[in-house]
Amino acid sequence: MPNIKVLDMSGKDAGTKDLSDNIFDAKINNSLLHSVVRAYLLNQRLGTHSTLTRAEVRGGGKKPWRQKGTGRARQGSTRSPNWTHGGVAFGPKPRSYRVAINKKAKRAALKGALTSKVKGGELIIVDSIKIDEFKTKPVVEMLKALGFEKKALIVVEEHNEKLIKSAANIPGVKTAMANNLNVYDILNCGKFIVSSGAIDKIEEVYA
Repeated sequence: MPNIKVLDMSGKDAGTKDLSDNIFDAKINNSLLHSVVRAYLLNQRLGTHSTLTRAEVRGGGKKPWRQKGTGRARQGSTRSPNWTHGGVAFGPKPRSYRVAINKKAKRAALKGALTSKVKGGELIIVDSIKIDEFKTKPVVEMLKALGFEKKALIVVEEHNEKLIKSAANIPGVKTAMANNLNVYDILNCGKFIVSSGAIDKIEEVYA
């Protein structure tokens, strides 16, 4: 059972916390992590890009010149792809990039991602994350005390509007709730900062 040191918002020791083996000491399957991250990124794509084919471009109804006798190549329309202002050959059309991953695989990948943060020494447990006003400064001071460098994911047990808005304009910082984590955000952050209550929530939800 992993035992992690708990800090307060100023970076001082606030005890230790035992973590569940089932979630924070699970098997790390790199192939599965790759598949889940790839699916997540593909599912973010809207797939609304679109180009016009020669049939959809306005104009081009009249034959540019007669078929024979001009010495030039025969042409039937000024909207074919080899003409300026013509249609696009094999261009993108609206489509879905969605990739399905089953629930069991998602859960296994999430446990693997959480375990990788524990083993990599990137998990920081804070006894309580409290922001009493809409101000960025307290969040910046907390991150500085906790050793924040480039990217951080702050996880709390319940929706906290003040924390979300206070952290929103800090480059590289994201916030999330314990019951709404995804593998990509966990792996993409340098510091995985979780409140003690959120750890309990994660163990309750993903056990």
